[in-house]
Amino acid sequence: MAHQTGSLIRIAVCAGAALLAFASQMEADSTPKAKSTSCFEAEARDKSLREVSCNIASVKLAAGSGEVYAQNQLGLVSALRVSDGGDVREARSWFEKAARRGYAPAQVNLAVTYINGWGTRQNYGAALNWLNAAAKQGHPRAYANLGILYMNGWGVRRDYAEAFRNLQRAADAGDAGGQANLGYLYDGGLGVVKDYSAAAGLYRLSAEQGNALGQNNLADLYLRGLGVRQSYSDAFFWFEKSAQQGYTAAQIKLGFLLMNGLGCAKDPASAYSWVLRASKAGDHRGDAYLQTLESQLDQKQLAQAGRKSYAQAPALGLGSQADSAAKSFVQ
Repeated sequence: MAHQTGSLIRIAVCAGAALLAFASQMEADSTPKAKSTSCFEAEARDKSLREVSCNIASVKLAAGSGEVYAQNQLGLVSALRVSDGGDVREARSWFEKAARRGYAPAQVNLAVTYINGWGTRQNYGAALNWLNAAAKQGHPRAYANLGILYMNGWGVRRDYAEAFRNLQRAADAGDAGGQANLGYLYDGGLGVVKDYSAAAGLYRLSAEQGNALGQNNLADLYLRGLGVRQSYSDAFFWFEKSAQQGYTAAQIKLGFLLMNGLGCAKDPASAYSWVLRASKAGDHRGDAYLQTLESQLDQKQLAQAGRKSYAQAPALGLGSQADSAAKSFVQ
């Protein structure tokens, strides 16, 4: 959603989990693509995954004997290696095996496949059931994703109070996606009294964990001077962090700052490169900037900026509420 405010397109802060895509994308928390000898682990169950070396043959043997951790690992490996022989349907099958044995992380991961229709038909009702099962075990990401379902009315009646309850539990447990989305409720006054200071605090907690949504939304508050002292330089800092992870809304706003020399040196070539990257990803909310910048650059600069745009991080989506599904997997 975009609103024209002067020369700046006002891109609304959005609700969504920390994003993790399959083959062509990287997670908001920078999860790498798996190698043939890679598994995934996290420092804590609510933290982002990182790639580690493992003996896949041993993992497969353990999974075949019914070990739920190994089954979930095979699901992660299959999901994150789609472009390298992995199979999302196989991933969902492994998640389901572990989920039915009561393993909460696999229940969350299985719900994610149902929410997004990955390897199965989209089914919010099934997702809700599996998330509730994981939430009964106190899993932070289950609370975060339940909050998103209730916030967006996916498979349930939209209920901001229930969304708040679940997101608060996730945020209290340190889940970065839960913190970002709870901040969004305060930012928009959705089910709570609007409180930009509370939103800024939650966005900061999320941003400092490396969450691209939290970084973008914190930057947006600095840009507007809501809940924090207005600062173009701080806005630039956090938009750049988010943009480097492929968050397209941040890429467009970073381009705007570079185009106008706000919080940074004026750099039309870099501005063009960032906005072009978002446009190539399907987010056309900054296309008007491209037209303005093209008139300021010669053909050589345009060609260089175009090549640079390909070298930047894969896109993490349009950054709009409707397009921000719960897409993050857990160990």
